[in-house]
Amino acid sequence: MNALPATPALLRVARRVAWYCEPHSALADPIRFLAQVMTLGTPEDLRALRGVAGIEEFRAVLERAPPGIFDPRSWAYWHVICNREPGPLPERWLPPG
Repeated sequence: MNALPATPALLRVARRVAWYCEPHSALADPIRFLAQVMTLGTPEDLRALRGVAGIEEFRAVLERAPPGIFDPRSWAYWHVICNREPGPLPERWLPPG
């Protein structure tokens, strides 16, 4: 998935859901950014994504979701929206020792 365009609307969303980094950096990592919008986003945030990201992109996020972003409720909700059977939430993996 390519970086998302730095439109004024998406930059506003990025400032809100990815407060820990620069908005342009957030848009450069679309899987992480969309996962954050899918978990923390408001209806207005989702409207800002119209024409930029849709159901196929949301499905791609669910397939490659970074661990630690989705909560159980958002994970279940987006699986219903994307007509998918929910699996376990992504987990962080640490090597032993």
